[in-house]
Amino acid sequence: MRFANVSGRAALLIGDGAVDVEKASDGRFRADPQAVYEVWDEFRTWAAGVGAEEAIPFDAGSLEAPAPAPAQVFAIGLNYSDHAAESDFEAPSQFPPVFTKFRTSLAGACTTVELPPGGKVDWEVELVAVLGRRAHRVSADEAWSCVAGLAVGQDISERVSQLAGPAPQFSLGKSFPGFAPFGPWLVTVDEFDDPDDIEIGCSLDGEVLQHGRTGDLLFSVPRLIEGLSRVTPLLPGDVIFTGTPSGVGLGRVPQRFLQPGDELVSFARGIGELRQRFVQA
Repeated sequence: MRFANVSGRAALLIGDGAVDVEKASDGRFRADPQAVYEVWDEFRTWAAGVGAEEAIPFDAGSLEAPAPAPAQVFAIGLNYSDHAAESDFEAPSQFPPVFTKFRTSLAGACTTVELPPGGKVDWEVELVAVLGRRAHRVSADEAWSCVAGLAVGQDISERVSQLAGPAPQFSLGKSFPGFAPFGPWLVTVDEFDDPDDIEIGCSLDGEVLQHGRTGDLLFSVPRLIEGLSRVTPLLPGDVIFTGTPSGVGLGRVPQRFLQPGDELVSFARGIGELRQRFVQA
């Protein structure tokens, strides 16, 4: 099943069309995409009976973040050994670094992103998981049952403000407007042959920058949920950016950063693509 936010309204995607959830359910489910996660199991049961005849065409430019107003956004650092190495850090052994991207940075599939003046803006393609149930102190074995679905995301990062001392400002440097695009929709876990091993990558103007598989995550989605939920309850609709493989601009020699006019295309196999165009603020 594919669930989407089409122009701010919850939608079920069938084939090349979209079914407006509120209209098709006669108001049983709200138009607000974020509200659907509170009743995710009930929604999935209803969605299984919706036919393609109710779907209508939609424009890709209307796809907004599939969870646009989560209570919590978790972002994970150094979760691939090759990225830890290019960042001159040891790979984490107990649990990876955790920070947040403030929810005002969330954006949809096809967007224009402003580059902050004086900044060095970098790319980080990631698999994104959205919660469909409350999860508190759940085991890794239980964790997939708490996931509503998966998306592809970009943890866009402004390195100057992120790394400014005396202590790094990860959350601030990664939370400028539009710095957390994800989507293009949410795909339920049952749609994947192996949700623990998904191909992801991104390219800039046709040049491949990153390419990896989530099977190489040091801490898989279930292990992240297990670890996070030991500390704090995860809520329906919460968003987890799971970490990026190697190939970021900061780790290149010479370093490379996004420029006005660049178009960044990010993908996850079995999910879809994001397209971000960059302009100077």
